[in-house]
Amino acid sequence: MIKFDIYHEGEELSSADTLALEEAMSGFVKSDVPLAVEFVFVDGEEIRRLNRETRDTDKVTDVLSYPALDEIKGKTLKRKDFPLDIDEEGNLFLGSIVVCCDRAREQAEEYGHSYKRELHYLLVHGMMHCLGYDHMNDADQAEMREQEETVLKKLGITRE
Repeated sequence: MIKFDIYHEGEELSSADTLALEEAMSGFVKSDVPLAVEFVFVDGEEIRRLNRETRDTDKVTDVLSYPALDEIKGKTLKRKDFPLDIDEEGNLFLGSIVVCCDRAREQAEEYGHSYKRELHYLLVHGMMHCLGYDHMNDADQAEMREQEETVLKKLGITRE
């Protein structure tokens, strides 16, 4: 099974939750190289700035994804195809996911479930974007949602 590493700093995600998420994602993609993503946790002001500067949208959002690779959905990822995208740890770097913790807390309350569930949903959603999934039309959205729910189920995180 391919190893999946998650890089992040701070206390927003416990080491146990990080390990569980890494394990849930480990069999998700076929690859001959370990995979990695980066999580960055920010406040509303910072995600608004990023959204404005990178998407020309001046508002707070819940999650932003910055995929490092293009057109990889459903493909086997091979080291030889991405020699410039291998990080210092020897992992194929898939991208960065920025989560607004303030917005995640608001949405958890709004949707009537835990902050942990909302945070994990946003992280998995961001990882799906880094793996090439999107929700630009109904079919793509349904496919992406199915993949997200599969990973959340492995984590034991369901709609509460």
